[in-house]
Amino acid sequence: MNRIAKPGDLRSDFRQWRAHRPFWGGLLLTLAGAEILLTEKASMKVVMHMGAQGLAGYLLPTLMVLCGLLILFNPVQRLFYSLLGILLTLGTWVTSNLGGFFVGLLLGAVGSCLAFGWLPDQEPRRPRRRLLRRGHA
Repeated sequence: MNRIAKPGDLRSDFRQWRAHRPFWGGLLLTLAGAEILLTEKASMKVVMHMGAQGLAGYLLPTLMVLCGLLILFNPVQRLFYSLLGILLTLGTWVTSNLGGFFVGLLLGAVGSCLAFGWLPDQEPRRPRRRLLRRGHA
């Protein structure tokens, strides 16, 4: 029979889905690629550097968005995608307005590092307040 999902169920389902993948790393890498693509559309007065051959300025951030989405939906291959993501991010320094005026460059570097460092079968962290209370008791 059809089960109508309650709003609480959707939220807990999303939390469980998010817990089994490098969510923040993939999201930041995707946002970095999107931000760099948006700066490519800036007016000529704002554009600092047109990029090498023009096509690379659009290709690298598009591949960054793709890597970020693949990190989210295929976390098994996160190491490859995060390494590719950091290389693409560093490549935007030259090809895409200094990496989207440094914002996209920083978001992409942090997102790639978060995805690379994520461990899949790690116990959830306990708040420090609970640990301190137990230590003083």
